[in-house]
Amino acid sequence: MIYNCLIINGLLSAGGYVIAVRLIPGFRQKFIDKNRVGKDLCKKNKKEIPESMGVLIGLVFLVVLFLFIPVPFTLGNYSPLLTLGEAIKTGSKTTFPHEKFVELLVALLSIAVMMLLGFIDDIFDLRWRYKLVLPSIAMIPLLMVYAVYYNLTTIIMPKFLRTFVGYSLDIGALYYIYMGMLAVFCTNAINILAGINGLEVGQSLIISASILLFNFIELSLGHQVDAHKFSIYLMLPFLAVSLALWKFNKYPSQVFVGDTFCYFAGMTFAVVGILGHFSKTLILFFLPQIINFLYSIPQLFKFIPCPRHRLPKYDSKSDLLHISTTDFDKNELNMLGRLMVTMLKSLKLITWQEKPDGKVTTNNFTLINFVLLVFGPVHEKILTQMLMGFQILCTVLALIIRYPLANYFYDT
Repeated sequence: MIYNCLIINGLLSAGGYVIAVRLIPGFRQKFIDKNRVGKDLCKKNKKEIPESMGVLIGLVFLVVLFLFIPVPFTLGNYSPLLTLGEAIKTGSKTTFPHEKFVELLVALLSIAVMMLLGFIDDIFDLRWRYKLVLPSIAMIPLLMVYAVYYNLTTIIMPKFLRTFVGYSLDIGALYYIYMGMLAVFCTNAINILAGINGLEVGQSLIISASILLFNFIELSLGHQVDAHKFSIYLMLPFLAVSLALWKFNKYPSQVFVGDTFCYFAGMTFAVVGILGHFSKTLILFFLPQIINFLYSIPQLFKFIPCPRHRLPKYDSKSDLLHISTTDFDKNELNMLGRLMVTMLKSLKLITWQEKPDGKVTTNNFTLINFVLLVFGPVHEKILTQMLMGFQILCTVLALIIRYPLANYFYDT
């Protein structure tokens, strides 16, 4: 029965792809007419491109899953042996899997709320402090369902720690804080590794494909079958609609995705990671985003001046992208800022040009700029391919960590 559900989910996802491919070009002019546009700063003509297109494919994703909701509860393993109506008539006890039904509904609720908040951000350009709070609020219904039906807050300890803390450790409320922070990280990590054609959607495609590969491996091993089925039910439609968006967002972009897509993608990943019970493995698939976040910390937390946009600098003569830079007075840095730049300079992770008067020019601290720092100026399309290639390599590394290395540190 599980394969019947997956086949239907796959067919609905394919239908979602077809619909999204037709919707996006049809709505391009409507978005332009409503002034939902942005300039492509890495092109010679600085053409205005319709943005916030992530809301369209997000809606298609929701429609696909709304249509799919009855399937696992009528054809699959979730199918009730006795419906609630029959139970009332006969006075028997219902066996309907309420927890699975509620899980699916609350997952869609959290994703839909995050899409709405993302679209609001696109329109009103919210400050960063709100971007950190909103994902946590959107996660509350999901965390409540997790608390009611599972409330599993125990983590298995590695072999080398079991002598000191035992086989497992119950961290209680800290686990819920961790899951809330996971949602904040997933929704914003994609957003800050962005700025060139196709990168937001490209990295999301690779992450979703990585999650699907992991789900199918775990299903073949018979591990937590229901949890991984749930993840596949969400990831297949997400992959399909994202492929449709990628068709128009890759170089040269015909549409921009906006923060709506970044929030939608990040929340979808967080939902399957938490309700699919593989949140720690999910983090492994975000290695490039983690690297980008760690590298960006000095600017994100204002230890070093951070310009509004940290996009690469476009050279119209060569049609290549160069590192973008920021200028500031070295004497204005606090002690922590000085410590950070000293460490980064010693590791040769940044450029540093200092004038006698203390004025400094350094590159903006993003993974995109770091790649340009290492490999030199490259074309925008090549830069996107390099970063997506790095994402794929990190997926391979994540699977190595998850299986051979994890089996070494944990019981198999």
